[in-house]
Amino acid sequence: MRLHANARSCPKSRRLLVDRVLAGWSVMEAAEAAGITDRTARRWLRRFREEGPSGLLDRSSAPKFCPHKTPADRVAVICQLRQLRLTAAEIAERLAMPLSTVSVVLKREGLGKRSRLQLPEPPNRYERSRPGELVHIDVKKLGRILKPGHRVTGVRSQTRTTYTADGRRIGDAGWEFVHVCVDDHSRLAYAEVLADERAVTAVGFLQRAVAFYAAHGITVQRVMTDNGAAYRSHAHQIACRQLAIRHLTTQPYRPRTNGKAERFIQTLTRRWAHGRTYQSSTQRTQALSAWLTHYNYTRPHGALGHKPPGSRLTNQPRNNI
Repeated sequence: MRLHANARSCPKSRRLLVDRVLAGWSVMEAAEAAGITDRTARRWLRRFREEGPSGLLDRSSAPKFCPHKTPADRVAVICQLRQLRLTAAEIAERLAMPLSTVSVVLKREGLGKRSRLQLPEPPNRYERSRPGELVHIDVKKLGRILKPGHRVTGVRSQTRTTYTADGRRIGDAGWEFVHVCVDDHSRLAYAEVLADERAVTAVGFLQRAVAFYAAHGITVQRVMTDNGAAYRSHAHQIACRQLAIRHLTTQPYRPRTNGKAERFIQTLTRRWAHGRTYQSSTQRTQALSAWLTHYNYTRPHGALGHKPPGSRLTNQPRNNI
């Protein structure tokens, strides 16, 4: 039991009080030495005589019986209605109960937030048997760097607008788009920093990614993307037919279907994009190639027995495209 901040005694000091009284001290003398009142000292002595050393421990101040507590059957009904995604106000209206009472019950039962209403889905892990059977493609949008931002300086009030020497505004920093591609079996990754995510850009990236994997002895058979406009365009469909690649898309509103690309983007963002201080976007882009080499051939991967993706390649790369 935790002692409150203003406690004048603890189990050890109470035992000392009892020992002094048993040794011949008067109750008033022992109480004065302990800094407590005579009434408090006699209470601890009584508890010691009735319960022994365990009687000197603190007890909970919570009442043993609460006549105004919400009945268990009513709590069950509140939880059932909450599972139907009713708000606390709607539940209170249906059950003719105070909103404050319903809110307290939901908070106590762990159902105050809507995200707690359903258990998370179990992981659905899968892996293709050979490299190239399926590659995952996605895009990550990053802010362009004009100067070190708040992640480095800690100051969020800095403007992302730059000016010429004579004071003319030349526009906001804008965005860059990192197109990524990950092989499902080997986790071998390829990425480029491009200016946009339009269809022609996505097609060019797909062609270069296929060439990258071909240089590693991998023939791409299928590609999985989300339902973005660039990937649903006619240009992308034509490019997939020309490359003899089957195009798969994720289920709507289910980014976990493309989970390997999503997870790679997390690592890419944390270790490369935000892993060090860059003075400009150009400097950050120049560091991407070296980081990808580290990721593919040096960094241990948890899903590969703590070996790098390159360990699953049958052929060594002929070049680094």
